Amino acid sequence: MELNKFSKSITQDPTQPASQAMLYGIGLDETQLSQPFIGIASMGYDGNTCNMHLNHLASLIKSEINQSDMVGLIFNTIGISDGITNGTDGMRYSLVSREIIADSIESVVDGHYYDAVIAIPGCDKNMPGSIIAMGRLNRPSIMVYGGTIAPGKYQGKDLNIVSAFEALGEKIAGTISEEDFKGIIKNSCPGAGACGGMYTANTMAIAIEALGMSLPYSSSNP
Repeated sequence: MELNKFSKSITQDPTQPASQAMLYGIGLDETQLSQPFIGIASMGYDGNTCNMHLNHLASLIKSEINQSDMVGLIFNTIGISDGITNGTDGMRYSLVSREIIADSIESVVDGHYYDAVIAIPGCDKNMPGSIIAMGRLNRPSIMVYGGTIAPGKYQGKDLNIVSAFEALGEKIAGTISEEDFKGIIKNSCPGAGACGGMYTANTMAIAIEALGMSLPYSSSNP
């Protein structure tokens, strides 16, 4: 089986010396230039619990790929947090981000002749953006979901992102103290992972796993 079906267009063609010079420049050797190139599309960035850990996950995936006689090449695309932008004009960018994600993954993978792609999404529109690109590219692809967040805790009660919305309602109704309001807000999201409920991210992750387009069991793995 020819695993470098696409990348050989730039790595093995003697009329592509500039392509090969740049690949040597990033540290690849002659053996690696004959191996399949796997694009690793991370939607990781610091500003959102859903995505804050994805670049680390991408590094782990790259390490495993490189140990399997393939070349893992990480690139990034964007993400917009529905949780952060909810109730603001920032939500105007949420659905648009799906198309930017799809277009950017397709552009890098097709433009650079990668033989396969692994997409690593976290937040809501990351998932459909990833599989739209995978469908357009029509080459070996899989999605690895970043997983859902663990529950927050406050005064012995489990919390998630919706707890913060509910706390505001209780504050307006006068049924909660300012101290407890702040306590819920500060503890609703205890670390990395997508919003902890059957909201868009987890729902999309389950649907995509059912379609066979993501790593098995990843939609339920915190």
